Amino acid sequence: MSRLHDLVEGFIDRGAPLLHVVRDTGEPAPDAQGKGGDAASPGPVVVMIHGIASSSSTFTYVMPLIEPTHRVIAIDLLGFGSSPRPEHAEYTLEEHVAAVAHTIRSLHLHEPFILVGHSLGCLIATRYAATHGSHLAKLVLVSPPVYLTPSEIGDPLARLKMTGYLQAYQYLRANKEFTLAHAALISRLLPIEHVMEITEDTWTPFIKSLEHCIESQTVVSDLARVDHPVEVVYGRFDEFLVPENVAIIGRMRGVTTHVVNASDHVIRKPMARVVAKAIDAPT
Repeated sequence: MSRLHDLVEGFIDRGAPLLHVVRDTGEPAPDAQGKGGDAASPGPVVVMIHGIASSSSTFTYVMPLIEPTHRVIAIDLLGFGSSPRPEHAEYTLEEHVAAVAHTIRSLHLHEPFILVGHSLGCLIATRYAATHGSHLAKLVLVSPPVYLTPSEIGDPLARLKMTGYLQAYQYLRANKEFTLAHAALISRLLPIEHVMEITEDTWTPFIKSLEHCIESQTVVSDLARVDHPVEVVYGRFDEFLVPENVAIIGRMRGVTTHVVNASDHVIRKPMARVVAKAIDAPT
């Protein structure tokens, strides 16, 4: 990608908020003179972005597996965790990507890095890869909610599933008290603390990200624009996936899929091991 394109990217992204970097461990960043970091961490930098109503806790079981050989950076998405919640934000895909891009640019990474997204983070990471591809070595998508409009789906069963998901999400957005109460209950049952947090503070980011990024998404067309290797990892029993839709991206050029048996949407230990292997897979 040309130097001019990089300058244009930087100009577009610089007005976006800087996000909170929750974790930055492993190899230190090269200094302004371009000197190298710790030789004990030879792998590419890994940048991780979580999903909707979540936090970097999403990657609790992944990070210890890759930190010995990578610098690992975890970022809170716009509106979640300790990142800003701008008063007039609509939490569109463009806003999320601009904030991620501005934050990554501020880290002054000098070599292509691996970008890992989970759930909503997959949609953001894929758009980033499509628009800021010169900065990437590889894209890893974990539990990607690949949704098409029902009219685009020929398989009757897949179309029925897709319609059900969209109706359920619209119900969650329209019924705040129900959603907050059930989210709190589910959160207490999950094995990782802070992996799901829908609260008064995150309500607006949650419903707007749900509507503007997940319910109306462009991940298939964005992925078609990605020129780097893509590793897709998902659980066989993921309650938020339409397998027929995931199969579509699995047949795309440069995409390798990994199905984890006895796993759901959350990155538990068995899935974490597969994600770590996907990160380290040769490009």
